[in-house]
Amino acid sequence: MSDTPISRRALLEQGVTVLTATAAVASLVQAQHAGMHMPEPAAPPLPPTQPSRSRRSKVRLSPGQPQRDYTPVITPNGATLPFRIVDRVKVFHLTAGVIQHEFAPGLKATCWGYNGLTPGPTIEAVEGDRVRIYVTNQLPEPTSVHWHGLFVPSGMDGVSGVSQAPIPPGETFMYEFDLDQYGTYMYHPHYDEMTQQALGMMGMFVIHQRGARRRPDKDFVMLSSEWKIALGTARPDPNEMTDFNVLTFNSKAFPGTAPLVIQRGDDVRIRFGNLSAMSHHPIHVHGLAWRVVGTDGGQVERTAQRLESTTLVPVGTTRTVEFSADVSGDWSMHCHMTHHTMTQMGHSGVNLNGVDETKIDAATASLLPQYMTMGQTGMGDHGAMKMPVPRNSIPMQGAPGPKGHVDMGGMFTVLKVRDRVTGQTDPGWYADPPGTVARAATPDELKRDGIVV
Repeated sequence: MSDTPISRRALLEQGVTVLTATAAVASLVQAQHAGMHMPEPAAPPLPPTQPSRSRRSKVRLSPGQPQRDYTPVITPNGATLPFRIVDRVKVFHLTAGVIQHEFAPGLKATCWGYNGLTPGPTIEAVEGDRVRIYVTNQLPEPTSVHWHGLFVPSGMDGVSGVSQAPIPPGETFMYEFDLDQYGTYMYHPHYDEMTQQALGMMGMFVIHQRGARRRPDKDFVMLSSEWKIALGTARPDPNEMTDFNVLTFNSKAFPGTAPLVIQRGDDVRIRFGNLSAMSHHPIHVHGLAWRVVGTDGGQVERTAQRLESTTLVPVGTTRTVEFSADVSGDWSMHCHMTHHTMTQMGHSGVNLNGVDETKIDAATASLLPQYMTMGQTGMGDHGAMKMPVPRNSIPMQGAPGPKGHVDMGGMFTVLKVRDRVTGQTDPGWYADPPGTVARAATPDELKRDGIVV
């Protein structure tokens, strides 16, 4: 209780408040007993949608420019779609077509994408911009483009058969609309979605807030997807529903994923999108925690933001996180679904864990002298042993690292935080200060601390 004395006026005012509330409750009870209908208390209003200058004003705003109006995003292993300005409108051009794509060294496939890429180049603009996007179809079937999460006129929504006719092969359609919001969004076909998205047709659409009071030093875009590519084949299988064996950030599987290069002290933003066919992805980062500041529905109010080191990105959504990079090192970032940090070989082998392989090896040796049964003590040897694999296939796990084999693959990359960096040039592996690396314990250390092995 407070020791502050209460004045007579304050005491009287509190008494009046209590009497008023008591009378109100008594009236409500009497009315209910009398069978009278009392109106329900008014529900609190829904929170407003994002404020938007362009929606409030009919005046055409000056097209936003990189560096002047926003920090351009970085799409590791990807690109940003160029634009030109025509009569104060930003003009972009997407071309859908068949492409050759390398997921990781040793694994290439014939995919579909935009402008020769999967994911397609990131579209980047500013709240209040008017955009005009031409889409040329060089696929063997019709297509369309849906602007996932964007507020657009119904006829620009890109759902073939509902909001537009499909784009025939060889034709070019034009989409044009104002950007009345800001945040992290995506684009993908809404024609034969199962096939076209499974073959790689997707991309990110970033709209920067106009007049933002603060900007990040680094702003990254990471789009998750999943693929089924059978061993030794060269085309993804769009019919797969469960056993996806190539899991990717920006259509790359580790060790094909580029690191995110960050200077210590940088304020960092990462925009995650997920256009996987079936899987949600809990994205986990080591060595730091970030704040979830946005979804594809808008910005998260500061009072509702929370610190996390693992953020779930469900299918068809985006999540935007921010953090300050205050500790140097190589910090892993990956999906925490363990099968999503493996690749092809980990999804097709027979379970031999605990099997005595002696008789199998003896029976096989006369026919295949180089044969070795693997997996009976676990599956870590699948990547480290460098055994031959089928043509155009990659082992289950990883690549050589600075302290041994990196026992992860698939949806895995590294945040490389250094005191000084040059753009996104890979600075190599981190040199740990002496005494800061886990190592084998010595007999004297075990004895000192009473550890009996």
